[in-house]
Order: sequence, then structure tokens, then C-alpha cells
Amino acid sequence: MSQILAVGIATLDVINIVDEYPKEDTEMRVAGQRICRGGNATNTLVVLSQLQHQCSWAGVWVDEPDGRTILADLQRHQINTDYCQVEKQGKVPTSYILLSQQTGSRTIVHHRNIPELSFQQFQKVDLSRFDWVHFEGRNVIETYHMLQWVKQQQPDLPISLEIEKPRLGIERLFQYADLLLCSQSFAHHHAYYNAADFLRDLRQQVTDTELVCAWGHLGAYAMDMKGQILHSPAYPPPQVVDTLGAGDTFNASLIDSFCRQQDLSMALHEACWLAGKKCGQVGLEPLSRAKP
Repeated sequence: MSQILAVGIATLDVINIVDEYPKEDTEMRVAGQRICRGGNATNTLVVLSQLQHQCSWAGVWVDEPDGRTILADLQRHQINTDYCQVEKQGKVPTSYILLSQQTGSRTIVHHRNIPELSFQQFQKVDLSRFDWVHFEGRNVIETYHMLQWVKQQQPDLPISLEIEKPRLGIERLFQYADLLLCSQSFAHHHAYYNAADFLRDLRQQVTDTELVCAWGHLGAYAMDMKGQILHSPAYPPPQVVDTLGAGDTFNASLIDSFCRQQDLSMALHEACWLAGKKCGQVGLEPLSRAKP
């Protein structure tokens, strides 16, 4: 069991389940709806909590009804929120999601009108109590200062960094990560359509970092410290039900494996397997490494 801190976002997810993705300028009745807590960082923590780690979240939430819904869900998973930045005004980030039953894909429209976590708030975190810290690659300037602070205060504390979307100046964060987790869409944005080529060129930017890139139905690729390319196939479920949170599950599994001192190759296979398991069920519960 490890003490893990994640820095990033929590959202309220309004999920509309539809038979198929609608065409533009049409009307469609939903097959079902659910409202729940979401967000990359907190999703990752919810999975890590189920993998028996003690988890804390550093982010921003608003003291209003939807914010209290988010807080209650985190408390149910025993996720500590003492280091959060609490706002009195505004609305929690809200994601409006169309979940296609035909393909299992999810399409997200996101709204937020609150500030991101500040570096000043992050400085209040007692880093000495943690075994691992995970960052979402967002809020680049403030996150840059947070990463520097971690390396100054606790240079041996492992850091994972998720790079999901291209953002101005985000590459300056890469050097601080011990585990860099890049999305396929980030690689595509930079005109890479071969994961191995993307990782080889990424290695030119960062040398002392484990590199991982999820690659959709082809599984995931990684490059170890020796420059060796590793690959795991995808482990799809018999039926894809819900892909929402699969990437967060993948990241959580990798962090769990590293906390258990597993090698990168085994960690990659286990992460693909757990992400596939998640795609075969609605939501993030239950998730464990137990195989049927």
C-alpha cells in the first residue's frame, strides 16, 4: 500500500446514453442518463483506492450542491481532500457526455468557470508523507512551479505526468516526470501515427524518464531507460460497454505497478488488461486485478 497524491481536476459528469451518435441538427431521445463524479485525476485515484492505496487529491472544488456531490463520492472512496482549494463562487467543472451504445465511444463537451489549482495552495501539501505524486498536464505555468517544488523539496519522490491534450508550453513539464504518460491524440496532434516513432523522438527531449503511450485498439507502447520499445496488445472485453475513464484506469494501473516495483513490460500488460476490463462495464466500480 502506498500513499499517492494526484493533482488535477474533478468534474460533475452528466452522461447521456444514446443508441448511436446523433447527426448534426437532429433530435434524439436518450436511452438512459446518469450523473456522477468524473475528472482524470480523481478517476485515477478512485481506481488506485480500489487497488488498496491510500489516496489524496489536490484540486479545486466549489462549495455548492454539485461540489458537495463530488466531495461525497471522494469520501466514499476514502480519498483525502484536505489539500484542495475551496471556492465559494462559481460552478464545478461540468462535462456533458454522449455515450454511444453502438460503439462504446464517448463525446465530451466541457464547461468550467473556476480557477485552476494555484502553486501557493500546492505549497501547503506535506510532500513528505507521499510515496508517489501524479499530475495532470494542464495549467502549465502553475504546474511547472509545482513540479519544480516537488523536486526541490523531495527529490526522490516519484512523479508521473499525464499528457492528454496539446497545450502551449506543455513540453517544459516533461523533464520533471519519472513516468510520462502520453495519449494517442497528443501524438497525432504532432503528426505521429506510429507509436514507436513518437517515443523515439520524445526520447530526444527527455532522457531519464519512462515513456508510455496508449494506442487505442492496438494496445500501448513504452520506451524504457535503455531505449527499448515495449508493446502490449489491447485486451478488449467481449462487448465494449463504456470507454469513459479507460485512460484514467490505464494510468492508475501503471502507477500501482510502479509502486509495487514491477518492471515496465509487465506494468504495460497489466494496465492494458485492466483498462480493457473497465471498458466492459459501466463506470469504475468494481475494478480489481482479480481475473474471472
